[in-house]
Amino acid sequence: MKLENAIFGAGCFWHVEHIFSQIKGVTDTRVGYSGGTKKNPKYKDVCSGNSGHAEVVEIKFNPKIINYSSLLDIFWKIHDPCSLNRQGLDIGEQYRSVIFPISKKQRERAIENKKYVNEKKYKRKIVTRIEKFEKFYLAEKYHQKYLEKRSDNKASCSVPKID
Repeated sequence: MKLENAIFGAGCFWHVEHIFSQIKGVTDTRVGYSGGTKKNPKYKDVCSGNSGHAEVVEIKFNPKIINYSSLLDIFWKIHDPCSLNRQGLDIGEQYRSVIFPISKKQRERAIENKKYVNEKKYKRKIVTRIEKFEKFYLAEKYHQKYLEKRSDNKASCSVPKID
């Protein structure tokens, strides 16, 4: 079985990871940072706003069970792609709506999909960026599967429901 990866940023990476980890065909998720200039950034670097990174989720998936287009459909549903550098109470460039295509095929699909969704689904302009993927930096261990580890099910970011 050949697995593929996808990388999305949609605000607080805790909720994004939590949602994608429950999707049939997704075999693994990891939270981290992409899109910035600092090598091996830590959470404090990203939160400072000086590194240029976004909080992202790396999704490993089986394309025979779920395809990249279906993951994009979920991505659009779980956050507000019309909100610039903000998701709910989380404000800053690290919370930007962003897609990091890993291949030329993913890039083409993301561009087509964004155009379609922007024309057909939203009244406001989508500000989601499609950025060149360079590197995924794994976030600190305590961020991984964060919502699953919390017994009180409370966190500073909201967890939207998807249909």
